[in-house]
Amino acid sequence: MMMRRVAPPEAADESAAAGSGSAGGVPGWLEALLGTRFFLACAAHPGSPRNETNMFCIDCRATPAAFCYYCRSHRHASHRVIQIRRSSYHDVVRVTEVEDVLDIAGVQTYVINSARVLFLNERPQPRGAGAAAGKAAASPYNCEICGRALLDPFRFCSLGCKLVDTKMHGHEAATGNAGVGVSGGDGGEAEAGGSKHGARPQGRRRKGTPHRAPFGS
Repeated sequence: MMMRRVAPPEAADESAAAGSGSAGGVPGWLEALLGTRFFLACAAHPGSPRNETNMFCIDCRATPAAFCYYCRSHRHASHRVIQIRRSSYHDVVRVTEVEDVLDIAGVQTYVINSARVLFLNERPQPRGAGAAAGKAAASPYNCEICGRALLDPFRFCSLGCKLVDTKMHGHEAATGNAGVGVSGGDGGEAEAGGSKHGARPQGRRRKGTPHRAPFGS
């Protein structure tokens, strides 16, 4: 898998609006998305070639929450559906599929096959003497929740970590202005990639064990 570093552009204006089923700026479907297990064989289409459950609907509470290509065609044709992808055995989603319905400011993005993606949940920190572990040890940036090393000046390694911060400090805390909320629409190991959504200022470097600083206005 080709990987290239992309520098983070400037943060865009944050815009958030309350969504259906949201509480404290958090969409009702977000926790279900983060807690769903994907990439299993679909029980409704066991003999079909494209039966891996890598789809999630944000318009209805489908049971099961993860479904396949055929379920989408039959039951969710007119719904907003997010496709989950994988990178190094971890679930990712393309930025273009969620940036209009979710505030992703402050979450590290990566470039996979020319598409910007972000991870759904926290991942284990690389350890040992390999290249990934070396990069992690040398990184001046860290996720403010799990401490995972980041390659660019962002605050969180995943949507899951940003959600934890939002719950701990409220809607205003996760980005300084907006939480993991419904957006107004402005908005191998994966390679680091820039995002227009809430990168840290370049001068703010973090070294050693991360310590949470007071959130600015």
